[in-house]
Amino acid sequence: MSDVFRPQKTDQGWIIEIPDEIATAMDAPNGSLGLLCVRDGKIEVEILPPPSPGLDESVSRIHAKFKDAFEEMKRLGD
Repeated sequence: MSDVFRPQKTDQGWIIEIPDEIATAMDAPNGSLGLLCVRDGKIEVEILPPPSPGLDESVSRIHAKFKDAFEEMKRLGD
């Protein structure tokens, strides 16, 4: 959880890792993420469960298969 205090900005809000102790207190699975949104001057959070092992495996497989293409896209930029 190295980036727990460094939210990542997205179109919907900010993504943070939820510390296991807080996840347990919220009855959320360990490894969950929080999507923080500002509405009416308040911070709201939506809990995003951790990815399943099958999803992790699929992402790793796709990344390995298309690694060269991803590197070229990164080199070319947005």
